[in-house]
Amino acid sequence: MPKKAPPAKVSSPSEVRIPAIRLVMLPRDTNPLGSIFGGHILSLLDLAAGQHARTVAPKKFVTKVMREVEFIAPVNVGDVVSFYARTEKVGRTSVTIMVDVEATRGEDSLRTIKVTSAEVVMVAVDKQNRPIPILS
Repeated sequence: MPKKAPPAKVSSPSEVRIPAIRLVMLPRDTNPLGSIFGGHILSLLDLAAGQHARTVAPKKFVTKVMREVEFIAPVNVGDVVSFYARTEKVGRTSVTIMVDVEATRGEDSLRTIKVTSAEVVMVAVDKQNRPIPILS
């Protein structure tokens, strides 16, 4: 007799999170150990923060700083990696964003693990890449 899948968890509206980006990890992004390069995850984390910043204000943003990036678990080929972003603070020219990175793995896609998180400061800039006010 086939195993019965556990019931799906139903999230309340306050628990629903929508990722800034979500991607399947492919072999082209692996290191010699067979896991995904940390640098690839960092670039995606930066992309997620940038996407989120544009929801705060429709401006051009550049990365000022990434803080406290610590890899907790490896990411494997085939993992679905989600980057959840939230606004922590909005300043005059910058927005501070917290990005949580999670990997869903396994054929049943029922295991989700935290990979890393980081605080990212994005600065709004003009066409000459000079800081500009976010709310104008």
